[in-house]
This record gives sequence, structure tokens and C-alpha cells, in this order.
Amino acid sequence: MIDKQALRDALRQLGFAADLPDRVVEELAKVSALVDFPAGSVVFHEGTENHFLYLLCSGHIGLDMYVPGRGRVRILSLGPGEMLAWSALLGDGKMTVSATALDDLRAVAMAAPKLRELCEADHEVGFQFMSRMAHALAQRLLATRLQLLDLFAEPKVTSN
Repeated sequence: MIDKQALRDALRQLGFAADLPDRVVEELAKVSALVDFPAGSVVFHEGTENHFLYLLCSGHIGLDMYVPGRGRVRILSLGPGEMLAWSALLGDGKMTVSATALDDLRAVAMAAPKLRELCEADHEVGFQFMSRMAHALAQRLLATRLQLLDLFAEPKVTSN
């Protein structure tokens, strides 16, 4: 039996859901579960389907993308409070990166099809969730831009 109180507590501890109304947290808990991944585990591979959106509770995850001529490139690392696999909710569930647990990881896994149905059926939940998701995606976009600046920056030349 899943401990729904532990799930609600985990959601409340995340910045993503900390100030959500109690009713919204209750509804989100109905489509969620706590999951653990040991260090080194692949949560999903680039190009495969994944039907879960994750909110990271503890641990870190590396996001890698295959780049022709360069192989796998780490494009971003995520930590507690961050969202993983948002495209499972918005798209067809095909992952654009591979995600690997860098250390032991605990996350709230939300079943994307059920979450999408919930957001469509209950507009308060949908508005609250999608507003937070938009904010999280804006932060991710900024972090990715900064990572790309580092990736393509001209190497500093030092003189001897």
C-alpha cells in the first residue's frame, strides 16, 4: 500500500508544490507515486517513450544528448525541486535526452496521461499545475542557454 501521507509530504516539501492549495495537492497525489533510483540508474533513454513526469525530491540527475561527431554530451544536471521529463505531459512521451541518476535519487513520479486528464477535467488543478510548469520551463530554458554558452565559449588563451 502506498503511503499517501508520505507522498503529500514529499509534494509539500518541493518548491514546485509548496504553496499549492490542499485540494490541488490531494488531486496530484492521486496520480503520483514515490520512486527511487540508485546511483547510475538510467531513468530513460533518448528517443524512447516515457509516460511519467518527475519532481525530484533528493539526489541529482544528468541529462545527456547524443551529438553527431561528439557522442554523448551532458547538457544539464538537475537536483532537488526540479522537474524531469516534462515532455511526457505535453508531447508524445518521446524523450529528447537520456537521464541518469548521478547519486541515489528519490522523486515523485506523476503518470502523465492521468495528470493530463486531471488538468483537463479540473481547471483549478490544471491552472495551478501548468502555471508552475511554465515557470519551471522558463528556468530550464535559462539554465540551458547558460550551459550552451559554456559549451560553445571560446577557450581562454593564457600567455606564459
